[in-house]
Amino acid sequence: MSDRYSVAPREAADVRAYDLETDVLVVGYGCAGAAAAFEAAASGAQVLVLDRMSGPGGASALSGGEIYLGGGTPIQRACGFDDDPGAMAAFLSAALGPGADSAKIARYSEDSVAHFHWLADRGVPFKPTLWDAPTWVPPTDDGLMWLGENSKPFSDLAGPAPRGHRPATADFGGKLLMDCLAEAARSAGATALFDTRATCLILAADGTVVGVVARRYGTELTIRARRGVVLTTGGFVDNDAMLAAHAPKLLGHTKVSAGTDDGSGIRMAQALGAAVRHMSTGQVGISLVPGLAARGMVVNGHGQRFVNEDTYPGRIGQAALFRHGMRTWVVLDERAFEEVPEPQRWGVQPTHVAETAEELADLMGVPAAALADTVRRYNDFASGGVDPEFGKAPRWVRPLTPPLAAIDVRAGVRPPSESGDRRGTGASVFTLGGLHTSLDGAVLDVDGAPIPGLFAAGRAASNLHGEGYISGTSLGDGTFFGRRAGTAAARTS
Repeated sequence: MSDRYSVAPREAADVRAYDLETDVLVVGYGCAGAAAAFEAAASGAQVLVLDRMSGPGGASALSGGEIYLGGGTPIQRACGFDDDPGAMAAFLSAALGPGADSAKIARYSEDSVAHFHWLADRGVPFKPTLWDAPTWVPPTDDGLMWLGENSKPFSDLAGPAPRGHRPATADFGGKLLMDCLAEAARSAGATALFDTRATCLILAADGTVVGVVARRYGTELTIRARRGVVLTTGGFVDNDAMLAAHAPKLLGHTKVSAGTDDGSGIRMAQALGAAVRHMSTGQVGISLVPGLAARGMVVNGHGQRFVNEDTYPGRIGQAALFRHGMRTWVVLDERAFEEVPEPQRWGVQPTHVAETAEELADLMGVPAAALADTVRRYNDFASGGVDPEFGKAPRWVRPLTPPLAAIDVRAGVRPPSESGDRRGTGASVFTLGGLHTSLDGAVLDVDGAPIPGLFAAGRAASNLHGEGYISGTSLGDGTFFGRRAGTAAARTS
């Protein structure tokens, strides 16, 4: 997708009159935009939200609804888990990979319980029960789930506690979350203008952002923001030109978005000299059923294991795409397949079946001796209930018995990790990189100085993430830093 309009800023001196005025202008109405709008309005500012779609929601409304929260939330305590901000920060610092922002992780972890109560006060319901098995999205309304905290190497960093909090619904929770947040923003006094696309920022002579130029039904609008503009326009997975320039490994895969993540907000800010971070990074969902993977082995094109299979499945997806070119299979036996209830398999079936590991390898197109050795080593250790090579939990470790099967992750349906749309094969991806921002969401220029009047949150910004990803850190990051950006914009004079 490409912009038909220039993102170069318009000089305020060239605006003869504004069509609309507000204190705080939020561009984008997903979870970050709704959180920013609520906080700005609750601070007493007049707030207007723009969105190019016909209503609020965006990719947030299509998501599974997981929100990464911890430090001792009421749901964690009700399920019998002790947690503290230090343990949460230690996990996130490791799981979110090289380049993760330690200062933002520390603040996010320290304020996580308060953020839970903020969400609950906005009407988001959480059930105090735990889904206790690897999965992308639980098929129940359980309010708590593991996201790799109890898997190696992360379980060695601090006492593991589940931190995936889910709105109480047996379906995808993103829509319920967005319904609550949008209603909260509306009740706080924020108004919205839909079917309206921001095309560029308006810049005062002193370098302050004072509004945006937008288009609605083919008509140009100029909108003044007396205090600040908050960009919550999403990432850039829908812009193939940006992917080619920054994250080429994400090209050619199913895009997880609402179809509007074209990087427009990022580009508008870059046109003012804004800095960006981690633009090559992305989350990767693959058609891997976590319950099947945990009970078997995940191998690469060399017939070798490369990860503990009970980890967060997105970690396996990132490794599969970025390190193994998607040449990845789940190897298992009949018992492992049958132990996962049919509805939780999402229609995934073995792509190859054979009586021996050597025969299976030939069907997969991997070295037969290598796969046979991998199976032999796995089974030798599994007979004692251990996995010394990768540290998979004993709960999931047992020898695999013939006949053996392999599931090629390139051949199945996409997993329901971030979107309810299961079309497409192979990997399903979205971007993690975005604008460089302060703790309060101020967009920073290439020298690290704030651009006056400009803020960003959600996937348009780079906040917690380095190279890694954990489910719930999109909605958690977006709502938490969206709140901070909205508050900071409202207090700008």
